[in-house]
Amino acid sequence: MPTISTDHLTIAYDLYGPEGAPVVLLLHGWPDNASTWDRVAPRLAQAGLRVVVPTLRGFGATRFRHDHTPRTGDSAILALDAIALMDGLGIDRFMAAGHDWGSNIAEALAVGWPDRVQRLAMLSTPPRLGGMPTPSFDQAQRQWYHWFMATRRGAQAVRDDRRGFAHIHWVNWSPPGWFDEATFARVAKSFDNPDWPAVTIHSYRARWDEAQPDPRGAWLADRVKATKTLSLPTLYLHGEVDGVNPPSTAREVPGKFSGPFKMVELPGVGHFPQRENPEAVTRHLLDLFADADSKAKGPSATRIAAGVAAAGLVAAAIGIVCTRSTTEQSSPPRGEGSA
Repeated sequence: MPTISTDHLTIAYDLYGPEGAPVVLLLHGWPDNASTWDRVAPRLAQAGLRVVVPTLRGFGATRFRHDHTPRTGDSAILALDAIALMDGLGIDRFMAAGHDWGSNIAEALAVGWPDRVQRLAMLSTPPRLGGMPTPSFDQAQRQWYHWFMATRRGAQAVRDDRRGFAHIHWVNWSPPGWFDEATFARVAKSFDNPDWPAVTIHSYRARWDEAQPDPRGAWLADRVKATKTLSLPTLYLHGEVDGVNPPSTAREVPGKFSGPFKMVELPGVGHFPQRENPEAVTRHLLDLFADADSKAKGPSATRIAAGVAAAGLVAAAIGIVCTRSTTEQSSPPRGEGSA
């Protein structure tokens, strides 16, 4: 896995697909790693897209360069990491898709750099546009781990048994049997990163004002809270049986997007759609990304169109789809899902 150095990090990343093709940035979530896209990224590349898959700070081979850099993990600072990576790779305009943490990183990118982010796909975790309201008691129960980490003893328990803490979420968030222990063990090696506990704990404390966000990203965090809607073409994918963010937490998502929008509920899928049903996820991402670059002509455009066709699935495998044109009115943003 290659790396690139930014001012604050050495970022590990994977790169797929032809140079000069439209670029897609795929962002992983928690507790997961970049391998979550292993059955999606190559298919996007085969369809003619250039795909960048970074490892987030605190995970795997990505490392802080300096001891004095705060080990923070709020969405705004993670978005700044992503921009630094794309700058380092010389990529100006791109499309972004993210799962879980990555969903809100992608959202922050679209808010902070609207001239660079062409299209947006969010998986499993609703947007935070307009700010995060205190969750209902039912949702707070599902998010017990947020509050657990807000305590001194809970945070210490996470430091003491990071793999055990991550494993219980893999068990609880998706239907039984969706993963095997060998897969989890491979992914969990990423949690051995020395900064994983600090980044994790800060991420969850900061979102409920139990810790200050990284000062470098404060402007972006404020902008996300102040932004009510986004107008870029957007796809929202959600598992029908997500154990931490059930579909009820996404009811208000369509009202946060005023442009072309599609919302898909994937039947039988839990919180990790790209792992549980990569074929359906690939199909929907290709539908979103295929015509994003109007300058794509000839072989590149043909490859992407062929990729969309090759990824075709029977309707039952794709899920329940809600689409809206650019002329629909948006409703006031609300919602409480946050993994």
